[in-house]
Amino acid sequence: MTEEQKASELLIDEDTYLTSGVHIGTQQKSADMKKFIFKVRSDGLYVLDIKKTDERLRTAAQMISRFKPEEVLVVSARQYGQRPVRQFSNLIGCHSFPGRFVPGTLTNPALDVYIEPKILIVTDPAADQQALKEAINSRIPIIGLCDANNETKYVDLAIPVNNKGRRSLAVAYWLLAREVLKLRGDITGDDDFKAEIKDFEATL
Repeated sequence: MTEEQKASELLIDEDTYLTSGVHIGTQQKSADMKKFIFKVRSDGLYVLDIKKTDERLRTAAQMISRFKPEEVLVVSARQYGQRPVRQFSNLIGCHSFPGRFVPGTLTNPALDVYIEPKILIVTDPAADQQALKEAINSRIPIIGLCDANNETKYVDLAIPVNNKGRRSLAVAYWLLAREVLKLRGDITGDDDFKAEIKDFEATL
């Protein structure tokens, strides 16, 4: 198999991406996200380009794998992102903040929850605004799961993904965890990864 063929293959089959709704955006699009939009549906929903989602998930995994697990922080104020974030952090051993982000977590050493991560992953730059602001002030690089309507001005690496869907977020974080573990050499291949997408899905 040539490098080109490898690159053209997706991390999971296209069907899994599509059935989980990873590509289903919102009815608004931001100028920042225009380049990730594949088309607009007849019902007005913007459809994200899964090839670009796939590419960005790979790049994000490479970025994350360069840091020690304890230097990584992943946050989600959105309910559907909280279980995926917990599972991701359990698997790769990083810090997570599911639920309300305590102001000062990254900027106030007097707080019990204070941490100094080297990289931040936000599930939604809009919902996770507090964490985003503090990371900007602390000059911490930011990876963001970004929907069609998100502003990406302060996000260093935007991953175009439906960040409001339960299954979509499960797939994104499941893939990210698998790829980080492979890059770190903790697992040798996809078959070694025992977690399932359903383990990452928020309960209804």
